[in-house]
Amino acid sequence: MPPTESSPDPLPTDQLRVLVAVCTYNERENLPVLLPQISAVLPTADIYVVDDDSPDGTGEWARQTALVDHRLSVLVRTGQRGLGGALKAAIVHAVEQQYDFMLNLDGDLSHQPSDLPRLLAAARAVDPPYDVVVGSRYVAEGRIDGWPLHRKIMSRLVNGFATRMLRLPVKDCSGALRCYRVESLRRLDLAQLRCEGYAMLEELLMLLQRNGARMSEIPITFHDRQQGDSKLTTGETIRSVRGLLRMMFR
Repeated sequence: MPPTESSPDPLPTDQLRVLVAVCTYNERENLPVLLPQISAVLPTADIYVVDDDSPDGTGEWARQTALVDHRLSVLVRTGQRGLGGALKAAIVHAVEQQYDFMLNLDGDLSHQPSDLPRLLAAARAVDPPYDVVVGSRYVAEGRIDGWPLHRKIMSRLVNGFATRMLRLPVKDCSGALRCYRVESLRRLDLAQLRCEGYAMLEELLMLLQRNGARMSEIPITFHDRQQGDSKLTTGETIRSVRGLLRMMFR
């Protein structure tokens, strides 16, 4: 049965079990700014920080903060590194703890926490709710601030190529700002998620679509990070492209 515009889920937002996942590596400067902003816009949501044993002490800061903030939980992964594995760990946590929705955003302040309630509302604006709502840079009114022109062009080309080749019903398949219905994540075979890096973002959408997930997008403004170093290096970009090619042949 296709989704129809109707009244939202009968559960009020403050009765939903909502998890906000933040995957981090060397975000010690940004996390103390980001977490209060998340709590301000979603005061009843829990926050789950998955840190890849950051040398700058991000994980230890998060652990200490969790001692006084009962809504914050922290996983520090040792001997492992990569957005894909960290995001998979967050999904496992959301499923095991029986949340209703899991929201995800970057830890570098490139995403605005004020967009999180919009994503959640968009997921619940139809009955049944959407399985995935993507915060999109490439729909009408979506924007990128702070990137040079050549980087914007490259990102659009890669996104367009990936969405067409993987037959994804979204225009922004590489952005991390998303809302997932946890029941749809529960039905996935997570062993099929093989990408450890950024290509996991496309791979997860592909696996969800193959499971019949319904997707939507809302416009966001993406801001280039102001502090710290980008994790999307040339090497990581090459690994992501290789991951995309493997997915296409799969």
